[in-house]
Amino acid sequence: MIQFHFSVQTRSSSRRLACALICLAALAASAAHAANKQLRIGTLVPKNSLYHRQLMEIGETWRTAQGGSAKYLVFTDGSQGGEAEMARRMRIGQLQGALLSVVGLREIEPSIAALQVMPLLFRNWEEVDYVREKMRPAMEKKFLDKGFVVLAWGDAGWVRFFSKEAALRPDDFKRMKFFAWGSEPEQQSIMKSLGYTPVPLETTDILPAIQTGMINVVPSTPYFALASQIYNAAPNMLEINWAPIVGALVVTKKTWDEMTPEVRDAVRATSEKAGVQIRAKARQEVDEAVDAMKKRGLTVNKPNAEQMREWNDLAEKLYPRIRGSMVPAETFDEVFAHLKAFRAGKAK
Repeated sequence: MIQFHFSVQTRSSSRRLACALICLAALAASAAHAANKQLRIGTLVPKNSLYHRQLMEIGETWRTAQGGSAKYLVFTDGSQGGEAEMARRMRIGQLQGALLSVVGLREIEPSIAALQVMPLLFRNWEEVDYVREKMRPAMEKKFLDKGFVVLAWGDAGWVRFFSKEAALRPDDFKRMKFFAWGSEPEQQSIMKSLGYTPVPLETTDILPAIQTGMINVVPSTPYFALASQIYNAAPNMLEINWAPIVGALVVTKKTWDEMTPEVRDAVRATSEKAGVQIRAKARQEVDEAVDAMKKRGLTVNKPNAEQMREWNDLAEKLYPRIRGSMVPAETFDEVFAHLKAFRAGKAK
């Protein structure tokens, strides 16, 4: 009996020891996982720019809330490839998030294109803000359904045309070669049908391409033209608010789900604040960037009333081609409905 009792106690102690070791191993693995946690964010924005600084603030909030030796890395200047490539990298887990314009966001959810690809539709930032906020809840749900969480919305100014030679009319640009996003074949097809010459490239190829004459025109925001020095090779800017550059910071749902509720709350609050800062400051920097470039030799060409009518006529011709191809028809119609309601309210 004594021997049996000793045997039972020994087996019981062994089981307890094994359970304890398993628990300790699990805790150690969990701690190591938290310590080695990384949040890798890709973007095209220049290093030390407004956008980069805001991303770093969000990252610091995440890193502090996460604890341990969690690492936050931002890859600027397109070092992770173009926006379509960054969307792909998020899907396979090489990046956990990215700050993208509509060019990259539409790789995830095509309907987002409605906020950026319809030329001369929005007259001012007030209209852009109104339509985006109206569409925001449904749009964020669409991204979530695709496996991505939208943390912040931003913009980067109006697209202007920077060219080697001065140009004022739509026809003036038909003899030139345009930079076009390599990931937007529909846009290239539309441009060709109207007599324009798109050259598909990535953002990192713009400067050498315009320096060598591969392209003559770059549709760009003033801030990006200044930061990338595009204006040195293309010293003429057409002062026309062709379209707003709209963007968002997104992270994968997998990454979001791995955060604790406390970490998510902290990141969400900082991201919302960053979005407000980005929108306000970016709009201010548009005028500042133009002034800075003018002092360094940029020529600003402003269309007169007749020339502006030609641009508006071109935009009207583009809308039927964009609807259903570059922008889903339902979303296209929704944008126009929101704008109609907004303008009617302002008129009253």
